Amino acid sequence: MSSALAGYVADQRRAGLRIALTNGCFDVLHIGHVRYLCQARELADVLIVGLNSDESVRALKGQDRPINPEGDRAEVLAALSCVDRVEIFGERTPERLIGVVRPDVYVKGGDYDAALLPERHLVYALGGRVAVMQHVTGRSSSEIIARVRAQGTDWEMICGISD
Repeated sequence: MSSALAGYVADQRRAGLRIALTNGCFDVLHIGHVRYLCQARELADVLIVGLNSDESVRALKGQDRPINPEGDRAEVLAALSCVDRVEIFGERTPERLIGVVRPDVYVKGGDYDAALLPERHLVYALGGRVAVMQHVTGRSSSEIIARVRAQGTDWEMICGISD
C-alpha cells in the first residue's frame, strides 16, 4: 500500500471527515456498480475504492479476466463524482488495505452477506462498521461478459443499437 494513501487518509482524518472504503474488481462497470458506489458515498464524507489489480482479478475470476486493464478501470472509477480516491491493490483480499484506511464504514455490494465477510472482524477491531448496499438484480459484470461472449460480435444487438 502506498504511503501516499496513508497520507491522504491522515489528511482526511485531521479534517474530521468520515471515510468509507469499498473494494472490488469493477471489470465492466455497470449501473449496479454506480448505484452501489453512490449509496456508499452517502455513508461518509470520503469514498475510497480499492481496485483489484489485473493479477488479483485473474486469481479471483480466471485467466480470461479482467476484460479491462487496471489503469482503465481505475480511471473510469475515478471519473465518478461519488468516488474520491482509487487505490489499486494486488492481494486477493482487502485486509492490508483496510488496515491502512481504517474505514469508519466498510461497504460491499448487495451480492454479499455482511455476516460472511471474513474481513468484517478486522473492520470491527479497528472501530468501523460494515454496510451492505442494495443489490441491483440482473446486473453483474460476469453476466454482461457472458452475454457479450454468447452474442459474438453482433454489437448492434448487444448494445441495443437500431436505425
